[in-house]
Amino acid sequence: MKKNYLVLCFFIMVKFILQYTLISPEYELHRDEYLHLDQANHLAWGYLSVPPVNSWLAWLIKIPGGSFFWVKFFPALFGALTIAVTWKIIEELRGNLYAGILASTGILLSVLLRMNMLFQPTSLEVLLWTMLYYTLIRYFNSEKVKWLYIGAVIFGVGFLNKYNIAFSVLGIIPALLLARQRTVFLQPHLYGAALLALVIIAPNLLWQYHNNFPVIHHMKELSETQLVNVSRMEFLKSQLLFFAGSVFVILAGLYALLFYKPFEKFRFFFWAYVFTIGLFLFFRAKDYYAAGLYPVFIAFGAVYLAYLLADGWKKVLKPVSVLIPVLLFIPLYQVAFPNKSPEYITHHPDRYKKLGLLRWEDGKDHPLPQDFADMQGWKELAEKTDQEYAVLSKSGNTLVLCDNYGQAGAINYYSKQNIRAVSFNADYINWFDLSRKYDHLIRIKDPFSDNDELKETGPYFEISKKADSIVNPFAREKGAMIFSFKTAKTDIRPRLQQEIDEIKGEWRR
Repeated sequence: MKKNYLVLCFFIMVKFILQYTLISPEYELHRDEYLHLDQANHLAWGYLSVPPVNSWLAWLIKIPGGSFFWVKFFPALFGALTIAVTWKIIEELRGNLYAGILASTGILLSVLLRMNMLFQPTSLEVLLWTMLYYTLIRYFNSEKVKWLYIGAVIFGVGFLNKYNIAFSVLGIIPALLLARQRTVFLQPHLYGAALLALVIIAPNLLWQYHNNFPVIHHMKELSETQLVNVSRMEFLKSQLLFFAGSVFVILAGLYALLFYKPFEKFRFFFWAYVFTIGLFLFFRAKDYYAAGLYPVFIAFGAVYLAYLLADGWKKVLKPVSVLIPVLLFIPLYQVAFPNKSPEYITHHPDRYKKLGLLRWEDGKDHPLPQDFADMQGWKELAEKTDQEYAVLSKSGNTLVLCDNYGQAGAINYYSKQNIRAVSFNADYINWFDLSRKYDHLIRIKDPFSDNDELKETGPYFEISKKADSIVNPFAREKGAMIFSFKTAKTDIRPRLQQEIDEIKGEWRR
């Protein structure tokens, strides 16, 4: 057993090394990370787009200083723990060391390397889905009711992390009803566990109620602007690519759940997969929402393949099976991660362009992949905003108002002037401090905005000017403009409050 855990420790060590080395030093944090980090400064039981758990993690990151190392630590940790929990599932299924190596290699060299790069709820979500499936396996192996309560805690935390975990349960319930294990619904402790889960998630539900259920507005907006464009066929294609090196292991796991006698009691997992994927397809969900499904099926497949390849000539296929995810990862390493400098990518664009990685959501090709460009220019924005803020703040209170959450979050993260920038975008609409009068305004506009800010806002101030702009050629924010407005002629707070009320009124409608 000690040997087995030494191997597991090796995979965990490699996981951490990869997560930190797959990002070249030339890159900054991603725009989404700045919003999540800023939530630590506004702790609450909920936010417009996500539940509260990520804000608690952001608060922990803030304690040691909020450096790049700590921002990347938690996603890497959750990825490493996903491998560890999968290893435990294999042990519970009576799998051997080879099964653990096969599964760990497939999970290590998968889409999780991309997911675990960013400080977002997704990394913890995949871990919690895997843990929830693990508790089901432990319960049906032991029939000890403590696993129902452990599962309830996992679901509760998962709900407070990302609402998507509800899909896992919605897939499990009909699957169990079709199986012999449907007797679990006669177990009184199941409903005690459900009550425990409800107690855990209740604070977030109350927050949603008191804030007019912004999650409904968020889902409606998401459906109208993004999910409506999701292709169900593309969703299915992506499922094959996420764990490309382990597709044969996943298929083996699904097959084994139907026909391998030792897995008979877990056959409902096959139907849970079918129902969960069906729900995602029906709601046109984003492809990565389903990523948490796969570690448990990789575990089933690895155990089954270890059994199949145990004897005779088939033993020679054992190293080949482990090598497949390694060989498929090598070409991805060259293009799928921000491990090459922007200058290198712009001088070697062919392989990126061939794979369509340079095409952004505007349908045009750009110098960098869109995600990489979202990791550029933020420090420049914060430094230039700081310079203007230092001048204005000498003669009164200065408000920094941004067009999008990435701008506001990046300024707040990097600012040395203790700026608390806000925006009418995302959660920042709830973080305006209108208790004090503002003498000056710094306005950050989106790149190449059609709005004539000087003409629109200038009349409210004595002095107006375009102070600076973002010139980083690789940044998605290249061209973002910094406007400076000095000495307000009237109190601007009523105008700000009116804009806030109008936006929130749209949510309620």
